Amino acid sequence: MKKILLPLAAVALATPLAAQSEPAEQVSADRLRADVEKLVSFGTRHTLSSQTDPQRGIGAAVDWGAAEFGRVSADCGNCLEVVLPERMIEGSRVPTPTRLRNAVAIQRGSERPDEVVVVQAHIDSRVSDVSDFTSDAPGANDDASGTALVIEAARVLSKESHPTTIVYALLSGEEQGLYGGRLLADWLGKQGYTVKAVLNNDVVGNSCGSDGYCDPDNVRVFSEGPRADLTDALRASQRREGGENDSPSRNLSRWIDDLAAQNESGLDVRQIWRVDRMGRGGDQIPFLEAGYPAVRFSVAVEDYDHQHQDLRTEGGTVYGDTVDEMDFGYLAKVTQLNVRALETLASVPMPPAPTAQAAVRTSTLIEWQPVPGAASYEVYRRRTDQPTWEAEPLVVVPGAEDLRVDLTAVRGDDWFFGVNACSAQGACSPVASAVPAGHFAPLAAEEDDSD
Repeated sequence: MKKILLPLAAVALATPLAAQSEPAEQVSADRLRADVEKLVSFGTRHTLSSQTDPQRGIGAAVDWGAAEFGRVSADCGNCLEVVLPERMIEGSRVPTPTRLRNAVAIQRGSERPDEVVVVQAHIDSRVSDVSDFTSDAPGANDDASGTALVIEAARVLSKESHPTTIVYALLSGEEQGLYGGRLLADWLGKQGYTVKAVLNNDVVGNSCGSDGYCDPDNVRVFSEGPRADLTDALRASQRREGGENDSPSRNLSRWIDDLAAQNESGLDVRQIWRVDRMGRGGDQIPFLEAGYPAVRFSVAVEDYDHQHQDLRTEGGTVYGDTVDEMDFGYLAKVTQLNVRALETLASVPMPPAPTAQAAVRTSTLIEWQPVPGAASYEVYRRRTDQPTWEAEPLVVVPGAEDLRVDLTAVRGDDWFFGVNACSAQGACSPVASAVPAGHFAPLAAEEDDSD
């Protein structure tokens, strides 16, 4: 899937001349550092910490995040709507009923406002004992780094309008059980949004691991294979026909990888074909469970001495998630990649929902329905044992034509097929696979607010 969009200069033709500077180039490592330092200054951002102290705790941190979104909105002529969805939670890591709040900013799309792209991170922090809500938990990298990234993305992307809506979200309760992600996934469903993509950023600010190995040139993007929302019938169909490597999230990961390669920003994507790190999880998971395409960005190598640790020195090793262990040049590159992905995803149409008919025939018929905002479509294929789509599309179909392609002498047994949708400016969506995993519409969010 190498041909996903035209150069950014071509995309810029759709925007006013004053807005043609590339938003990713406006990302500031100094602003990212200042935001991380501010978040660390709250002492702890544990979900069970104070909701009312104006200087310390999760309440002060969420208020600050919402106020920062408000300042960004004031700079763009009130282009953002700032909301704070909330609910009461209780669970194994939340022993008493606790108020949970997210800080969310919505930049409405100019053409298709009900289509949304989400960039998010969790604002809460923790130390070694997940139930310890009184000790200092600076949470510089986990996940003030992602929180700062989201705020910086809002700063630079709010300077111009986009065809579809961008949602910037700071989530609480991740360390206690992904509560903030579940709250946002439910809230988006209740607004009637169609979620195009979710970019979750969690631990994105260091370039060296706890073993001394450094990798400042890569970022990991995690994506699910078999969909979390498969029904028994579709799971059985997938076993027969394939598609376990073709979820919308997996194709989104491929698309981000290609985007990074095209921009030559000094940061490559290392696709990790897992939902998350081994034995661990993140706020992309509630969105996957709701049927939304979602991926997780995380550093190439983790530093376990400076993550989920009490502040201490032990055996000559310094522990704790502090600012001095971060690499803000690296965080700026991850932020730039997110900004490029958001800018493009907010301009492209939704991926189509193609079907493939190839049983007992020497050709393959690909069909799909029109997608709002699409000027053309591209049909791709890849061999069943290959990881990526072929570099060039098999067929380009103008949007006004019959949306079906009969691939003569292409035997479907040997290939997977997919279709993307392209805007009039040449920017193209991720490929949607014409296999069982690509036949879904996003599921409606549950109406029950209980966790």
